[in-house]
Amino acid sequence: MDADPTIYDDRLAAEMDRGEFVLAVVTATKPDFYKQAPVVAAARERGLPCFVVHTGQHYDDLLGHGLEEYDLEPAIAADLGIRGDLTEKTAQTMLAVRQFAERLAEWPDTTVLPLVHGDTHAAAVFPQAWLFATNQGVAHNEAGLRGMAPDYDAVRGAAGAGSDTGSGADLDPAALVDAQWDGEWSVDRTEPFPEQYDTFVGSAAARYQFAPVELNREHLESEGYPREVDGDERIPVVGNSVVDAIEMKADHEGESVFDVYPVLAERDDWIRVDIHRRANLLPGRFRALVEGVVALVEDGYNVNFVELNATRHALERHGDRERLRRLADERENFLFTGLWKKHAHVYEFLRSGQCLAELTDSGSMQEELNHIDEACCLTARFNTDRPETVFDAETNLLVPPVSGEFVHEMVTHVLETPAVRERLQSGPDLYGENVGERIVDFLAERRDADVFEWSHERQGFDGLDAGSVDYL
Repeated sequence: MDADPTIYDDRLAAEMDRGEFVLAVVTATKPDFYKQAPVVAAARERGLPCFVVHTGQHYDDLLGHGLEEYDLEPAIAADLGIRGDLTEKTAQTMLAVRQFAERLAEWPDTTVLPLVHGDTHAAAVFPQAWLFATNQGVAHNEAGLRGMAPDYDAVRGAAGAGSDTGSGADLDPAALVDAQWDGEWSVDRTEPFPEQYDTFVGSAAARYQFAPVELNREHLESEGYPREVDGDERIPVVGNSVVDAIEMKADHEGESVFDVYPVLAERDDWIRVDIHRRANLLPGRFRALVEGVVALVEDGYNVNFVELNATRHALERHGDRERLRRLADERENFLFTGLWKKHAHVYEFLRSGQCLAELTDSGSMQEELNHIDEACCLTARFNTDRPETVFDAETNLLVPPVSGEFVHEMVTHVLETPAVRERLQSGPDLYGENVGERIVDFLAERRDADVFEWSHERQGFDGLDAGSVDYL
């Protein structure tokens, strides 16, 4: 399948004709829409030329609704039309970006700096495609996400001899809580896949890397990326633009989530379940999560299971979808829904006081629930690329899906232990404020800077004429 880029010439020219520096904000998937929107809004406010390049990966009325919800559609100058599996998306993006770069060459005196985001596949492939097509770097919003894991061996040791190692029976919920909040952590970049690959590879073509917290900058520095070059900062710690997105929807008007799902208003203390990561769709892990959710429902907890596209495929493949549909028909405390179309509805529900906890494998949700105090964050993963929410803020805990029994035990231990719940809901906010403005201000101050450098330039040998190179 070939990509079919659509270029909106009027929108493109309107920004390219405005000056010698233009910011090209790249979006691909749902998280990009709400995390990149604050940057676009800040560029508009500051008067910095800016347009959106949408890869087209999330494009339908449901997954693509964020483009409309966050007012990004009028800013789209190019839709690359990327579709297919990971291999197809990779190949299409390489070719589509080259085609778009050729179009931009009609403005030879204008520097275009793409800004990619996070750990989507576009965050890996777009920077490489841009570098190869133009010999120029990009900027990376939410850079330095690296997976880390607690010391599970220490928890197993606390379980005592003779435990069933590897089954989850050797994990004690209380000990695991202590190990996460007070124990040692180490880098574990095996998951999420392919997101850990994507964010790692994306760094290689980034001129500027916007780190959400100091830990992200430390990861990047450990990999050889310089904090600064000749006094020019390269890895500023700016916070996370998700906080801007939350505040953009703080005064949400129109249809309420409780209009869409009235049962949410009829009951308190909901556990919202959002599972979609590839690793969690493996048979053993997915079975553990489904069994754990069913046990929570049978215990009387109010549970909303949110079915994403990947979740639905896994439920059908493992024969669990009809089981959950029957459970929803039989139990008033179980709500089985599709993906919520409006992201504002998610924020509304999390802030409403009706949601007790979110059991998720989403990276963004860990950030959002650091900023939103009303609901507890429980992350159904063995590691996390937002570990600062656990050991620094203590607003998050991992619930490794080793078995249905352990998922049930860990969730109930957290929710039925007041001291643990209080810590989850009272930790410090990590991700700052006005992050979109900070990113735009940083880039505006460097609009005249080169977007690529050779080694002799970095080392201070300025007498050599770098020029340009045409590769065979």
